[in-house]
This record gives sequence, C-alpha cells and structure tokens, in this order.
Amino acid sequence: MPEHRDPADAPRPETTRPDTLGFATRQIHAGADRIDGHRPRATPIYLTAGFEFADFDQANERFVQSDDGYSYTRVGNPTNSAVERRIADLEGGAGALLVGSGQAAVSTAVLALAASGDHLVSASGIYEGSRELFRDNFSRLGIETSFVTEANDPAAWEAAIRPETKALFAESIPNPRNEILDIAAVAAVARRHGIPLIIDSTLATPYLLRPIEHGADVVVHSASKFLAGHGTVLGGVIVDAGRIDWTATGDRFPHLTRTPGSDGRTVAERSGRAAFLDYARANIALRQGPSPSPFNAFFILQGIETLSLRVQRHTESAQRIAEWLAEHPAVESVDYSGLPSSPYHALAERYLPRGAGSVFSFTLRGGRDAARTFVNAVELFTRMTHLGDVRSLVLHPASTTHVNRTEQERQAAGIGQGLLRLSIGLEDADDLIADLDRALGAVEAAELLERAGIV
Repeated sequence: MPEHRDPADAPRPETTRPDTLGFATRQIHAGADRIDGHRPRATPIYLTAGFEFADFDQANERFVQSDDGYSYTRVGNPTNSAVERRIADLEGGAGALLVGSGQAAVSTAVLALAASGDHLVSASGIYEGSRELFRDNFSRLGIETSFVTEANDPAAWEAAIRPETKALFAESIPNPRNEILDIAAVAAVARRHGIPLIIDSTLATPYLLRPIEHGADVVVHSASKFLAGHGTVLGGVIVDAGRIDWTATGDRFPHLTRTPGSDGRTVAERSGRAAFLDYARANIALRQGPSPSPFNAFFILQGIETLSLRVQRHTESAQRIAEWLAEHPAVESVDYSGLPSSPYHALAERYLPRGAGSVFSFTLRGGRDAARTFVNAVELFTRMTHLGDVRSLVLHPASTTHVNRTEQERQAAGIGQGLLRLSIGLEDADDLIADLDRALGAVEAAELLERAGIV
C-alpha cells in the first residue's frame, strides 16, 4: 500500500528541490553540504570572523566573485549558508539571506527595494515594531508608508498605490489577533502594478503556510520565534521567490536596472532573477552589518529539524485552548481563526489546513483590571514579550507592545484594555487549561469582591 502523503508535501513547481521528499524529511536534510573534510553529521559552527586565503589570487577572486568561497563572516559563513539553503527549500524559494533578527530582515528587504522619495503600502495590522519602523525610521529616510486598514480588500490596496510605490507589505497571520490575510488577493494587486509583495510569515512558519505558493514575491521571518523554537537566539531570514524579471521593471528600481557596477553591468544584468536577493546581501546587509552569529545560526538550524513536530503540537493545543476559552463566562471574545465563529475562519480553512497557528488573543470582560489580575495569577504561562517558544507565554499588548499608541489608535486596531495575547507552547494542554482556569478564577473572585465593596 503506498504511503499517504499530505497534499501540502507534494512537489511544488518553484521549489529548489523538485523531488518527492516530504516536509519533515526536507527540514532535516534540505541544503545539506559536506563542506568539511571530516564529514560531521551535524552542521559545524564556523565561529570565526574571517577565512584564510590560499594565496594572492584567491583573495582577489573572493572579492570579485563573493559567492565563490568565504572571506569574512559579515559577507558569508558556511553555518549561516546552511540555514539559508534549508529555509529557502522549505518556503519554496529560489534563495534566502540570513540576518541578525526579524527586524533586520524586514528593514533589509525594504531597503533593497526603496530609497528616499519612494513609497510603501502596508497592512495596518502588523507587528508593532515593523509599524514603527515604517512610520518613524523609514519616514526620516524619506520613505513614506500608507497603511491599509482593511487588509483583505483589494480595492483598498489599489487605492493606496502610487507611481513611486516600491513594495506591498503584510503579515500572513497578523500579530496579535490571529486574523488571516488573503495573500492571493493582495498578490494579484501587486502583480497588476509590477510591485513586489513582501509577506512576514513568522507566525505561520513554512509548515503551516508557504506564501510564495499564493503569489508572494518575498517572505520574511523572525527566526527567533518558531524556526529556532526555544527562545534562546535571535535571527531573521529573507526568502526570495525568484519569480520577478527585474530587467523588465524599467525605471521602477533604477538601482537594480540602471546603475552599472564596476564591471559595466547592472545588478539585474549580472544576477537576473536573483537581483533583489543579491543586492540585499551585497549592498544592504554587507554594508549595514546586521550579521547573524554562526552560533545563533546553528541553533536556528537545530530548531528547524523539529519544526513540523513542534508547530503541529503548538497548533493542536491552541485550537483546544481557544475552544475552551470561548466557553468561559469571564471571557468576552476569542480572536482565533480556527473557531467557526471567527470572521477569518473560511480563510483559515483555505490557507491553513494544518491548523490556525498558536498565537492568538482573547478579551476579558473586566478590562484592564481583569487583565492585571489574570497576568499576575498565572503560574505556568510565562510573562514575557516573545512568541513561538516551547514555553507558553502571555502578554498584555495595551500596556506593553502597543503602549505608545493612543487609546483611540488601540481601539481602532482592536487592542482593548482587556485583551491578552497567548503563545501556546508544548506543555500538556490539560496543564495549560488548568493554569488559565486558575487565573480566570482569580479574575472572577476579584470582581465579586469589588461588587461587594470589599476591595
């Protein structure tokens, strides 16, 4: 009897591994390179600032052809390259670039496309760090951003695009409310205008969703989260689909198509469809220096080897916990697309057949006071700002990640004072529910005391 294989594991036309290996196999073996004469089974940590040149001519070659061997870890490193190859394979991309953090991945990707006088269009419901990067830092560099409130309305994206728009940006599963982006709809808008679509897919991971299969041109991840998985190291990655013919984009990206290098050729002429990624590596990451440590890269690679197992467990527990919370009398609402009551449930069934992820929010009826009581009462959930850890985490966005927004802005974004964000870990779901029940019991007890005038 033939082995059953999930349809999502079938060969994909744009993957760098056009074979029949499944996801779990590829997360262990993809991109492996026997670069060490001792043939270690685990990828070695090349913890070195630089690499020796054999002679004068090889030194020259490494600077002229930077992809031929290694010279300096800020330019490239064998451990880091192994991570890039594996993530590119899992996402179905043509190549990838590893950087020092998720924020570095977002900024490097955007700066490889946009310059002063240019414009971005972004969904408004994105990670707060990215939103402030666009609103503050990029605006001071002369890159303006328009934010689309209704991210699944193609007309809203169409209306925001200008002649100087260089990229569209959104998250596949926005943080913190587990809304789902209709990637294909936004990608169709991007294609009509010849503009790259960048998707931050940190919360989905390539196990649950591969945006390139739905039309995205660039995918970024905070590798610090689910890819590494244990809350120990930072890292970020940019994956290029390799589908854009940059030579056909005319004057929209002059730094790729009009400015010749020392060899007399433009980046697009030299690199073809890899022009974006090569420019991001050699002209942005190399010069601005968001270099990942090979030590961190090793731990990211180790984490990827168990990605499918962890994310499946994360997601199954999150579904069960969301269903339990939705029935609790102290809970006003649960933002989880895996619930039939969610307005994003149909999109979750379409894009996330393996589950709706494990980061979501819920709102307590008692507002900020209830949230404070709840956060202080949990014992198993860890109070910290992080996601995708093996440990379950809880955070109150209105007083932490979104504290610099006005109350009106928070309400417009759906971030109420009673909203709490959960990142479900790998503990036994029964134990997590017991911890939540204990904390919700504390909330109910505090409300009773307040109504009785005792507090």
